[in-house]
Amino acid sequence: MLTSIAHASAGIGLRQPHYRDFRARHPDLGFVEVHSENFFNPHDAAAQVLAAVRQRVPVSLHGVGLALGSACGIDATHLERLAALVDRIDPVRVSDHACFARAPLSGAVVHANDLLPVAFTRPSLAAFCANVQQVQDRLRRTMLVENLSSYLDFAARDFSEPEFFAELGRRTGCGLLLDVNNLMVNAMNAGEPDPLRAVCAWLDALAETAPQGLVGEIHLAGHSEQDGLTIDDHSRPVSLPVWMAYVHALRRFGPVPTLIEWDADLPEFNVLLGEAEQAQALLDEAAVSGGQPHVAPQAAGAQAMPAGCL
Repeated sequence: MLTSIAHASAGIGLRQPHYRDFRARHPDLGFVEVHSENFFNPHDAAAQVLAAVRQRVPVSLHGVGLALGSACGIDATHLERLAALVDRIDPVRVSDHACFARAPLSGAVVHANDLLPVAFTRPSLAAFCANVQQVQDRLRRTMLVENLSSYLDFAARDFSEPEFFAELGRRTGCGLLLDVNNLMVNAMNAGEPDPLRAVCAWLDALAETAPQGLVGEIHLAGHSEQDGLTIDDHSRPVSLPVWMAYVHALRRFGPVPTLIEWDADLPEFNVLLGEAEQAQALLDEAAVSGGQPHVAPQAAGAQAMPAGCL
């Protein structure tokens, strides 16, 4: 079952350099999220840390290895290891990415160490539906699928991206892990003259086509500029435009559990907690204002943000 948004809260991605701070300080967080594959071995030290964390706070499992868009199907061993982890941890949510990574080569199946984008076509949707359903049947729970940051597009297209995720949700009952930073990265790399407006239009299109309650979690993160590209490297604070797009998402979908992702150039623990506090303030305001939050002046650092996205 997807978590009810009635008690939506903010969390952080818990990474190894922050384990000691987390265990010593008992931060007031709604949940933490970890990468599933890092905890498949039930006997190593990381698994013991996760078990201790789970006693204090709900855990969301976020995977990078299911390769849900792969036409050759799911790796059965990987799925079994994930199922064992789910049984041990009883996570509040389970998610993975809208990508492919597995493909046949010379009579075998190879797995690329990357989150490769897919075309939004009918055959691609059919592969996703089959794979997502297999995972949900094995885990005996609904999963979330995250929209991807992508540095290329495909000429073939039967659906817009929002239509694709809406139809995937209708056919399988899965939810969407809505990554707002990924939307901003894609809009910037596509050369949109007003990336914020483009992201808000994407969110509007999803809200108008998606089943109710499709969005089960939101990700916020920072990005960087490298060699003329915007890179989704989770190495910076959440940017001002992403905060503004997040406000628009809360207006369209209501308060949804929200994660601050930070995976590279990790900051001091207080910085990460401060980002989560900003998200929590907006979630709380959305909950009491009927989905019409304003952006706190201190969110993103220096300046107040406009109340509206468009």
